[in-house]
Amino acid sequence: MPSAEGNLDWKPLSDHPHLVAPPVAAAARLVPGARVAEIDPELADTAAFCEAYDVAEEASANCVVVAGRRGDESVTAAVMVLATDKADVNKTVRKELGMRKMSFAAQEDTEAATDMRQGGITPIGLPDGWPILIDEAVVAAGPVVVGGGVRGSKIIVDGAELATLPGARVLPLALRD
Repeated sequence: MPSAEGNLDWKPLSDHPHLVAPPVAAAARLVPGARVAEIDPELADTAAFCEAYDVAEEASANCVVVAGRRGDESVTAAVMVLATDKADVNKTVRKELGMRKMSFAAQEDTEAATDMRQGGITPIGLPDGWPILIDEAVVAAGPVVVGGGVRGSKIIVDGAELATLPGARVLPLALRD
């Protein structure tokens, strides 16, 4: 039966910084309850990861980077929703950030700005000043699995702990049917 921990060997993140991207390791102190597990990098994408490691999709949270513009103003932000949900980028995120246009940030730009890899982007260790918009369901979910900044690891952390990250804002972000 799938669970948040699945069949992975979770270890304290603070004791295993070599398993995550450098900015994630540097920010590990911000999430003292976080644990990390090594995974096959080919299985980093959510559906493949959940199936291979028996992790429940509703215990997995995705982090996407968005970019917005309004005249000469621009903003880059992270958006977190459960893997079972989709973020309302065009309405809720756009309004929350005060932008006229919002889109998903280009992969190359995201990787260069964060020093993290696609498939492993995480809210832990993002650049200073970036808003981190977290869906209220992520915070309420209890333990959730997020990226490790690299494709070869995942982090499990209480969703409420993510809400304490610098720049974090909790709001209803998921599109509801």
